[in-house]
Amino acid sequence: MAALRRYPDELRERVTRLCVEARKDPAGRSGAIRRIAEQLDVHPEALRGWVRQAETDDGSRAGTTSADADRIAELERENRELRPANAILRSASAFFAAELDRPLR
Repeated sequence: MAALRRYPDELRERVTRLCVEARKDPAGRSGAIRRIAEQLDVHPEALRGWVRQAETDDGSRAGTTSADADRIAELERENRELRPANAILRSASAFFAAELDRPLR
């Protein structure tokens, strides 16, 4: 079950876009996140994380993009499902290989 989000997605997108634009201006760069967060009643650290992720997604900051993180999570989930199946197949093949090695009566 996904956790409830305090801020709606539309608000997150708009505030993040506003902050990214404000940070492009050298005069308004200093304290832009804190100033915008106070004006729109958003926690500054939440906004800072959103801005970092937005900058990573558009390639202006190094790191794992959201799409890559989703794909990695999906592959890890698939991996967890396949490991038990592989163990069952391995033990079944060992069982049948042992049956083949037994001499006929």
